[in-house]
Amino acid sequence: MLALTVAGAQAQALDTQTTLTAESSEQGGRVQIMVAVTGEDGLPASGPVTIFDHDRQLAGVALDAQGHAKAVLDLTGGDHLLRAVFAGDATHKASVSDSARVQTAVTAPPNFQVSVAPATLTLTPGDAGTVVATITPENNTALTAPMFVTLSCSGLPDLASCTFTPGSLEILPTTTTAPTSTMVLLTSAVSTTSISPAARPGKGSTPIAWAFLLPGALSLGGLAWGARRRRWLKQISLVALLGLVTLLGTTACNPRYGYEHHGPVPNPGTPAGTYTVKVVGQSSNGVTAITNSTTFVVTVK
Repeated sequence: MLALTVAGAQAQALDTQTTLTAESSEQGGRVQIMVAVTGEDGLPASGPVTIFDHDRQLAGVALDAQGHAKAVLDLTGGDHLLRAVFAGDATHKASVSDSARVQTAVTAPPNFQVSVAPATLTLTPGDAGTVVATITPENNTALTAPMFVTLSCSGLPDLASCTFTPGSLEILPTTTTAPTSTMVLLTSAVSTTSISPAARPGKGSTPIAWAFLLPGALSLGGLAWGARRRRWLKQISLVALLGLVTLLGTTACNPRYGYEHHGPVPNPGTPAGTYTVKVVGQSSNGVTAITNSTTFVVTVK
């Protein structure tokens, strides 16, 4: 019965058409990628798309409500053959775009390219996913000192974090194999359990009671003696003010009181959605900073 249901769902899925266009900029190997995916009914598809350079995963982008996606990629100098692969979804079949050939100029100064694999991740709140970032050096034989590339990420969903191991990669003049770093993306699980207020045995409401009674008693005493002993009135007022401050310190005006008596707010978890995460590599040749990046897609269900 299950096999028949799956076969029926696949038969009802619509064919799609994926297109990719690439435009080189004047900034060395920087290329703007534009992707569009439409169903055979003319309506846009949704979900992640993986961009390949020849047979290597280069980046991932998320389609918007119109079935379009854009990305700016930093490529090494030379010949590139780019194509977009749409993996399909519940109502659309997978499709692959025609290849777009891009020729980028080889830069004279040492440079590098950032790529990631896999270019798409699907996680549930509380799960962790792994992506491998590869730094491909360009013209590194011209280096006069080691080049260190520091990796970071941005565009993460709320209550998610990323960690690179190692966080910095070294490129030498003799480097021939592209170094890699493993990125772990951690999401937060939904928690509806709140911690009960901390028990305070033996204390009860005694501090709060004293905070009410002591200032009041002292104030009344000060008023009674005020007519004969005016010099004590000011001192009694100061004591009453001190009692008021003590009262505020034992009520909800105190953050610690709020935590002990109400507990922390439940964790809503990482929200569901499709996110385009940017992976950035930063380095310097001693004169100018070098920043290159790529993207991948995270789908939180």
